[in-house]
Amino acid sequence: MQIANETAVWLKYTLRNDAGEVLDESEDNDPLIYIHGQGDIVPGLEKALAGKAAGEKLSVKVTPEEGYGVRSESKVKRVPRNAFEDDAEIEPGTQFQAEGPDGVSIVTVMNVSGDEVTIDANHPLAGENLHFEVEVVKVRAATAEELEHGHVHEGHHHHH
Repeated sequence: MQIANETAVWLKYTLRNDAGEVLDESEDNDPLIYIHGQGDIVPGLEKALAGKAAGEKLSVKVTPEEGYGVRSESKVKRVPRNAFEDDAEIEPGTQFQAEGPDGVSIVTVMNVSGDEVTIDANHPLAGENLHFEVEVVKVRAATAEELEHGHVHEGHHHHH
């Protein structure tokens, strides 16, 4: 069976940046499972996987435009320290999830200066080329229930 919209896909993958550093990878016995055509994975990877079948391996380079977006300086903001919970650990490199108009985003603390905190709401991989090594493990039709719920009901779920 080939990967198409409304198929459930099991993937093993390794993600590297331009420098060749491994940013993320699936565990051997724990592939990533997604439903094709629902925007579960970055658009560039989803496009490259269309039409592939179980057992196929591919290398995909995804540009920021088709990955996690280009960096936007408008997403770097200064906020008062009291915008955070009192017991929150706020130091450069701290990441936390923020609910925004587009859903949950990851916000990274860049700098703390007195009562002012500089935060960056760009995705940590915004502006990066993504180099995926992918192996398609399994493809099957998604069930009506899975399509309704938007995810596959077996195995583990990774949300990036």
